[in-house]
Amino acid sequence: PVSREVLARVVGRNCNIDLVIDDIRAGLAGRPYELVSVAGGWQHRTKKVFGDVIHAAFGTAVGQGTKELSQSEALVLMCIAYFQPITRGELSSFFGKEVSRDLIGVLRAQELIASGPRSPQPGAPYSYVTTKNFLSQFGLDTLRQLPDFEALEDAGLLSKEKLLAGDIMSDFAGLQEAVEVEADE
Repeated sequence: PVSREVLARVVGRNCNIDLVIDDIRAGLAGRPYELVSVAGGWQHRTKKVFGDVIHAAFGTAVGQGTKELSQSEALVLMCIAYFQPITRGELSSFFGKEVSRDLIGVLRAQELIASGPRSPQPGAPYSYVTTKNFLSQFGLDTLRQLPDFEALEDAGLLSKEKLLAGDIMSDFAGLQEAVEVEADE
């Protein structure tokens, strides 16, 4: 995504960036792509409704070049997104079993997470936080756009008690549906 600062350098500091963006968006109306606000900047993206047609035209599979997350990876990423900064030990307590360095390595390799501040716990373990790439991949401008944790609890899709007891797996299917629905909106 291109930040407002870069856009201001390109179009001139005296221009109203919001008006320029509105003009670009209006010019793209009816086309298969749009200008979207993600990860603190603006990005030109294909509209979801045209994705399958474009992939078929170029003979590529949807999602080709991107690795789909396993259920374990998605769960760990969800916990990092909601509870960051969080250590691997804290993640392990959520799941009731050890979260492997390899799993963290997969998320780091995809640039979905990065090292955060050192924890004040004994030994000062690394903590993990989400990245701008995480925001971009999930179509979010900020973490505030994640589905509200308390609203998910109220809807019966998540339970903080189950999460703290290490029984997060039972909540994952409902949460995954809620995130997909909110992302489509």
